Amino acid sequence: MTNPATAAEYVHQLSGVEDVHGFITRVCFKTGPPGTVGLESEWFVIDPRDPGRSVPIAETTSAVGRDRLPAGSLVTYEPGGQLELSTAAASDVAAACENLASDLAQARAAVEQSGLRLLGQGTDPLRPARIQLHGPRYTAMRQFFDRRGAAGQAMMTSTAAVQVCLDAGADPSDVTRRWRLANGLIPVLLAAFANSPLRHGRPTGFRSTRYAIWRSIDSGRTSIPTGPDPAEAWARYALSAPVMLVRTHDGPWVADPGFTFADWVQGRTRFALPTEDDLAYHLTTLFPPVRPRGWFELRFLDQLPDGLWQTAAAVTTALLEDVQAGDIAAEAAQEVAGLTSTATTAATSDPRLRRAVERCFDAAMGALPRLHAERLLPLVEGFRERFVDRGRCPADDLLDQWRSGELVTAQRSGDPTSHPEQIERPALWC
Repeated sequence: MTNPATAAEYVHQLSGVEDVHGFITRVCFKTGPPGTVGLESEWFVIDPRDPGRSVPIAETTSAVGRDRLPAGSLVTYEPGGQLELSTAAASDVAAACENLASDLAQARAAVEQSGLRLLGQGTDPLRPARIQLHGPRYTAMRQFFDRRGAAGQAMMTSTAAVQVCLDAGADPSDVTRRWRLANGLIPVLLAAFANSPLRHGRPTGFRSTRYAIWRSIDSGRTSIPTGPDPAEAWARYALSAPVMLVRTHDGPWVADPGFTFADWVQGRTRFALPTEDDLAYHLTTLFPPVRPRGWFELRFLDQLPDGLWQTAAAVTTALLEDVQAGDIAAEAAQEVAGLTSTATTAATSDPRLRRAVERCFDAAMGALPRLHAERLLPLVEGFRERFVDRGRCPADDLLDQWRSGELVTAQRSGDPTSHPEQIERPALWC
């Protein structure tokens, strides 16, 4: 979903931390009747004739040929060349899925006509990190992350997600309930939909390598904001986060200037006090699992192939939008609080996470008809039978294929050890 505000609306200069709190409460946590759903879907573009080749964005652009597709999805690109489709807001999750599926089918057909393929996984399973976009934002981002290790480049170029965007809530109490639930469900939904067990042609030891990479880049901008009041927690998070870049009107942008946003807004830097637009831009450089943007952007799910990403969208939306399902999900999430690391490695093979996922799937399947999305039920039921009921997740299918030799190995991308990502690895590798 696209933020309707423009930079011209954010010209007011901030004079202190109170202005930051006010802006975040007003802009990031807008209240109103919930129900609209948006989806963002990132896809790796690969060349099946040469799986180790990094496909230039220009090739994909030439194939797709437009910036917006017929059902309304905006076409953009991530720094590594990942194709991203962002739907317009829809009235319910079924409509959002149908719009994305329609536009995705058109994009896939165009890409395949050019001899390329779209790959739905949470990490690029084979190719090393390679940045293709070199505008001022991505140049500064690369400089910022390079000073903190290799995981930043891997995050920018070698990860892909399906993101679910939902309204913040009807009123402040509803916003708080939905915020807590969205963050509490991270280990449950990670375990259910993990789909990134491979990098450089071999298993990493994670079922969600994507989430492990994101957790490794900079805890000040990727951890979960904490505190009883969501707006206060997000404001405190934004103020304490290091500023990634300062935009300039002439000359290169200043990367990693060495201060927090609190320092900037309190006049403790060599730069002029920031404006609301500077704050709005700073917020786009923060990447928590759930990001408030006037709606809640759930960013932590691995990309999945067709038929499976719809299930992730349906279950996630049902648990957040339906109060009855949400109450059940909150209880299930409480029982696995603190198991996020286990979710990235063991997923639903862990019996505690499996029980929580089962309860959440039952609740979601009961909620979808109430949300006028019963046409998604066959996909959700099929996913449960194929994965949840067997203590599996989509990553397990990829690992089975890798073990049987059905997947491309690292032989065409060079020595996998030459591209290390500084992520905390489990003691036992798959």
